[in-house]
Amino acid sequence: MKNSIKCSIPLAACLFLIFACGSPAPRENKQSAVNETPSVQQPAVTDIKAKNDSKGIGKFSSFTGKPIDPENVQKGQAVFLSKCVTCHTLNTNALIGPGLKGVTKIRTPEWILNIITNPEEMSRIDPLAKALLKEYKAVMPYQAISEEEAVQIFDFLRQNDID
Repeated sequence: MKNSIKCSIPLAACLFLIFACGSPAPRENKQSAVNETPSVQQPAVTDIKAKNDSKGIGKFSSFTGKPIDPENVQKGQAVFLSKCVTCHTLNTNALIGPGLKGVTKIRTPEWILNIITNPEEMSRIDPLAKALLKEYKAVMPYQAISEEEAVQIFDFLRQNDID
């Protein structure tokens, strides 16, 4: 019996060390903290084609509209054709993403500018962008579009909605 106690004590000590020093407590995943929704819950969007007054999430919290600048339209068209046309049409037909005809009539300028310049965060947090992601099954990729280019694309889309 003394031998079994002598063997049991080191065994118990080893088991204690194994369990005490086992896997560390889970660390907070920084990405999951980023993915959390803001503390103010925003209602889910059920109709992605309906007018929505959201400003989205990003640098554009307010935007003062100016008359459409023809030079911006031309530059915006060039950026659109090089970075956006693969996924979007200028009519109502969807490709990978929605067709953009009429988008400036149902979205705020800020939302449009924020989705262009901040698509990944918008797709994680903004209710409208989340609804679009659910519908089209693809996150709009980050295209490194500058704020100036975003405004040019916006003018191009505004012109497209007039034509």
